[in-house]
Amino acid sequence: MNRRELLQLAAVGTTFAMKSALAAVKDSSPEEVAADEDFWAQIRNEFTIDRSVLNLNNGHMSPSPRIVQEAQRRYNDSTNMGPFHTMVKQLYPQVETARRRIAEVAGVDPEEIAITRNSSEALEIAQLGVELKPGDEVLTTNQDYGRMLTTFRQRERREGIVLKEISFPVPSPGMDELVRRFEEAITPKTRLILCCHITNLTGQIFPVKRIAALARAHGIPLIVDGAHAFNHFPFKISDLDCDYYGVSLHKWAYAPCGTGFLYVRKSRIKETWALMASDSSQDNNIRKFEAIGTHPASTYNAIPEAIAFNQNIGIERKAARLRYLRDRWANRLGENQKVRIMHSKELDQSAGIGNIGFEGLDVRKVAEELQAKYTIFTAPIVHPEFSGIRITPNIYTEVSEIDYFSDCVEKILKG
Repeated sequence: MNRRELLQLAAVGTTFAMKSALAAVKDSSPEEVAADEDFWAQIRNEFTIDRSVLNLNNGHMSPSPRIVQEAQRRYNDSTNMGPFHTMVKQLYPQVETARRRIAEVAGVDPEEIAITRNSSEALEIAQLGVELKPGDEVLTTNQDYGRMLTTFRQRERREGIVLKEISFPVPSPGMDELVRRFEEAITPKTRLILCCHITNLTGQIFPVKRIAALARAHGIPLIVDGAHAFNHFPFKISDLDCDYYGVSLHKWAYAPCGTGFLYVRKSRIKETWALMASDSSQDNNIRKFEAIGTHPASTYNAIPEAIAFNQNIGIERKAARLRYLRDRWANRLGENQKVRIMHSKELDQSAGIGNIGFEGLDVRKVAEELQAKYTIFTAPIVHPEFSGIRITPNIYTEVSEIDYFSDCVEKILKG
């Protein structure tokens, strides 16, 4: 057999095993499946990860399962057979399938979905595309993603707008308090609001629907940073009633690196300027936000495979598993007097992202020791108001690996 035939044979075997695993849990609750190690062992085999290290920094970027890698490779091979008649004439039009599949999961019209390279590009389209005048206020939090804050700070320097950043406790005291802080910060000069659906620092989930209602009552458009939310826990963008929603598909959706999307409410498309110049004939066309010049079609065309992979598992099962893994280390280490759990334990305020802080220890040095001594990769978070290590396992993570991480943290704390 040649290499392609061997890969196809392996794919058939893993697909059959995954189907068998799914059939075995079809009558089980998400919580029961979350603790079923036999089921997740089959899912784990769909990934080609480096098992010589323990990656607990999947919040940066998640690996793609084998079926997505194969799709991207197949489309890339097709591209290089041309590329004009293969990529431009054949593969570019097929990107419409990715748009349709994303829209189905999001519960919105495909004509409201622009496919981008990541959430930063998606969000900056909205942040820079909304017209603002000197003195106009933009409202967000001081725990929003750094690049998004930098974007508004540049508009401050360049255009004279005013950026207002809300502070909130870690962990959050509750959804009502988060809404109250936004409500009290709105002034007659507020022209735009940005908030995370789930923060990248501690995994705090925000009451987006309530904030959207608040913004709408004041006639203020709302941009939502959903970089870590899509395919992480159950929701539909259509239920949030926001105006803009940006996503990185290479995080929790397992699509290839360099994929994301921006949702724009249809009524907002015309008034939002494209990041790169577009013709006036495209004023009402969502595709004006995708004008970035020549780019590979292979990454975008593999998106439907990633969506299908997630749908096969089921978002409720996936979210339950991610919470199960987070709670396993957090509940154990949280009993240590030197430890402070930085994420909320409430079901509606948290999902798979966790954060652990330490009394009297530099989190950067703890993260360095975890990596250097135990080959565990994490993400140290140092914020002006708190510090901790972000822990983001994935559905391919073993319970034994979570326990190993806990063992290593306890050894460091004893030292």
